[in-house]
Amino acid sequence: MPAPLILIADDDASFRRVLQYQLRQAGYEVLEAEGGERALELFSRHRCHAVLTDLDMPGIPGQELLLEIRRRSPDTPVIVVTAYGTIDSAVEAVKAGAFHYLTKPLNRDTLLHTLRQALAFAGLVEENRNLREAVTAAFRFDGLVGGAKAMRRVIGQAGRLAAVDTTVLVAGESGTGKELLSKAIHYNSARAGKPFVIVNCGAIPDALLESELFGYRKGAFTGAAADRTGKFEAADGGTVFLDEIGDLPQQLQAKILRVVQEHEIDVIGETLPRKVDVRIIAATHRDLRRMAADGLFRQDLFYRLNVAPLEVPPLRERREDIPLFVQLFAERICRRYNRPPLRIGPAVLHKLEAHHWPGNVRELENVVERLVVFSRGEEADMECLPGEILEPRLTIGRASISLPPEGVVLEELEKDVIAEALERTGGNQTRAARFLHVSRNVLVYRMQKYGLGPYRGLPGSDGAEEG
Repeated sequence: MPAPLILIADDDASFRRVLQYQLRQAGYEVLEAEGGERALELFSRHRCHAVLTDLDMPGIPGQELLLEIRRRSPDTPVIVVTAYGTIDSAVEAVKAGAFHYLTKPLNRDTLLHTLRQALAFAGLVEENRNLREAVTAAFRFDGLVGGAKAMRRVIGQAGRLAAVDTTVLVAGESGTGKELLSKAIHYNSARAGKPFVIVNCGAIPDALLESELFGYRKGAFTGAAADRTGKFEAADGGTVFLDEIGDLPQQLQAKILRVVQEHEIDVIGETLPRKVDVRIIAATHRDLRRMAADGLFRQDLFYRLNVAPLEVPPLRERREDIPLFVQLFAERICRRYNRPPLRIGPAVLHKLEAHHWPGNVRELENVVERLVVFSRGEEADMECLPGEILEPRLTIGRASISLPPEGVVLEELEKDVIAEALERTGGNQTRAARFLHVSRNVLVYRMQKYGLGPYRGLPGSDGAEEG
């Protein structure tokens, strides 16, 4: 690693020589300038890691040099050097953005210690900026996978929501990417520099969830040995992501409503509410509207959350995105395991595109990781796919059917089952009939009855058949 480059600006040549010698002895590279004009010329031509400047120089004085360097490169630390009688000017320079000031004659140890501190601070600033830029880049809307029309629409809506500070409700099946979309909204909003705090309402026991969300004071209850900051306070200025809010206990729903309406929280053990500045993004795989109608979720909270709803489509409704996800996951996982790139051939890709993906994008990522781990060559091995993808079976049984309290129309259920069978078999009527244990003629009759044919993507009304 190259040595840090230090720029010295001082009109006293003998002082510069002494300073240069001390810095070179300590392992630094040094540039010298006899005044402000020359210092700015050198600064524009070289990447200087820190600047040491006298305040009292002819031409451009040190104070103006400081301001110009701060304008050009806000992260470059500037240490001002001054005679004892001009300390007031040095203090003003620190207020204007100088890292520190030193008085002449300089103590070598103090100089080197201050310089090390300045460089360490600059390194932390740069690291923090790079991290923020990396996070922002990772959650750019144009970086989200969304070739399918339905997903492009959702990403477009999310982009518009990032520009405003309203509450957002993200709905969709498990594994569709609701958290990723919520992070994209946060990191492209005015709150991007503040925390994004995740709370999984279904993963925390009900007895602990209130203290997790709102915090408590020491002695508020048995076992409260010290103060604890809740998630809402920890996210102040940023965003709280309430994942699976449909699992939120009803006794806490009123408290969340207060946060949404009044921006206030009740810390356990305190008598007065606290103000918090947070944006709430909630996510659920449940039908909150129906839950609210059935009395299982507060209607007033639902309507407060549902100001800007987003519906993330399941992977089976955006199959054209599957090759994009496969490539993205394969590259990422190969890098993680230090493996050479893995090619996903057409046959494997066809199997992946035909699968139903009940676990959505999360399930697809797991399958691609399995391919990377178990494939032995440069191309993914077909036999490394899970059995349910190699030999798909239609599994519609008692456990997978959820009947609403008001009942169902049997014909609608039959229509949905036939559509599901066709979806899972890629529109192949012979295989769909086999899965449903009916003849192909019976299947075609019922497809016509329910308006399901010709099946989407088939060359004709008879469907694509096996040879």
